[in-house]
Amino acid sequence: MGGWYWIGVCVGLGTAAGVLIAGVLSGAFGAARAALLAAATLAGVAGAAIGFGIDSAELGGFADVLGGIVGAVVGTLGATQVVTGALRRGGTRGGVAALVAGGALGLGALALIPVVGYLEALALPTLGARLRRRMPDKHEGLRTLARD
Repeated sequence: MGGWYWIGVCVGLGTAAGVLIAGVLSGAFGAARAALLAAATLAGVAGAAIGFGIDSAELGGFADVLGGIVGAVVGTLGATQVVTGALRRGGTRGGVAALVAGGALGLGALALIPVVGYLEALALPTLGARLRRRMPDKHEGLRTLARD
């Protein structure tokens, strides 16, 4: 394979790491902005570590590190919408964290397929934006209470 393959693997593994960290931290600390910032920071560090690890063994250069960082931050932002929505709808923190961790392991395995790592990094923010757009307004259900 060429360097493009290993960059895609770094992006995909970084995305999986971001999803894992977002699931664990948001599951443990809730949907606070501080938890999101901490998750994005830790995911960026994990993505850089993944990129450095693959860069030392395979082709790709600095793009491996950058791909890992970008994938991790994008994965964190996309997974946070899923986690906060599940917690808001009554999911338990431990259960949501476990399910998201399982999904992250699946994403990590899929990242080894050529081009799929890039697609993961494109699909997760799109999913997060779509979920955010479909979220109901904050006071939408209160109109029925005003009909006394």
